[in-house]
Amino acid sequence: MDRATSYQAGFHRRWGHLRRDRVRALAWLLDSPDLLDAAAPPWAGRIATLGPVTPGVADWLAQLDQDPARLDAALGDKTYTRLGLYAEKLMAFYFAEQGRLVRHGLQVRASRYDTVGEFDFLLEHGPDALAHIEFATKFYLLDGGASSEFDALVGPNLADSLGLKMRKVFERQLALGAHPAAQALLPLPVTQAQALVKGWLFYPSGNWPAMQGITAGHCRGFWCALDELDGVDLASDEHVAVLPKLAWLAPLRAESASGTMDRTQLRRTLADGFATSGTPVLVAIVRWHDGVLVEVERGFIVPDDWRARAAELRMVKSA
Repeated sequence: MDRATSYQAGFHRRWGHLRRDRVRALAWLLDSPDLLDAAAPPWAGRIATLGPVTPGVADWLAQLDQDPARLDAALGDKTYTRLGLYAEKLMAFYFAEQGRLVRHGLQVRASRYDTVGEFDFLLEHGPDALAHIEFATKFYLLDGGASSEFDALVGPNLADSLGLKMRKVFERQLALGAHPAAQALLPLPVTQAQALVKGWLFYPSGNWPAMQGITAGHCRGFWCALDELDGVDLASDEHVAVLPKLAWLAPLRAESASGTMDRTQLRRTLADGFATSGTPVLVAIVRWHDGVLVEVERGFIVPDDWRARAAELRMVKSA
């Protein structure tokens, strides 16, 4: 991948003035390419898009970076451990600030002990209707052994795939507005139900295959096994930083080199970690630019047995 024309390079050019991690994450959620191509036939018009960031929203983000009090209050003092919940709270804050949010996280129960589902977002949709937005932020690795394109995009922990996620969204979650228990809770009818999906896709060996249904300019990176780490392109002025989960959204910006490693240090750190955990690790390749460390590329490093585990899981599912 040409790093000069990568998503990261464009993000730093447009949003490099934003310093706060929460505001940068929100800027990424609003401005990053949709993971799924809303116009593609597989999605049958059921994919939402936010559209381009307007100058007004860009100014709002800059002001929020200067004074994040409203955003900090909306997120509260809670320590977030789930990336999906963190991203959802950021989007709820945006929709509320835009005056569009009617309800967020509305649970639907058929009875006290029977939860039917939950509306991620209910937004104003005209004077007498609501839009239901099912929101997801996903990170998938292309597993070349899978037979279906969308099932070949699997989560790092192998518990999820894009195919599985979208089947669940289309068959269950987007139908929630028609359920009798939901209709009893809704202040207005739901006349539009769509999925808004953001994220990054990761490919082995710098291979970027075109896939129907996936936005051509989506956010992307590489993945490799630990024993393939020498094949990762790392210039003499570049280092690597392990990204904690809440830093997976926007490209990394840091004012200190604390926590960065060279290839040898990274290999040792990951080998120690993989000895007790089989969970892949997301890393950012960083370099200094205008006095700050910026991400130029990112990728998942997986344990050496990850491919074998993925193949075993495919066999179990096909049995």
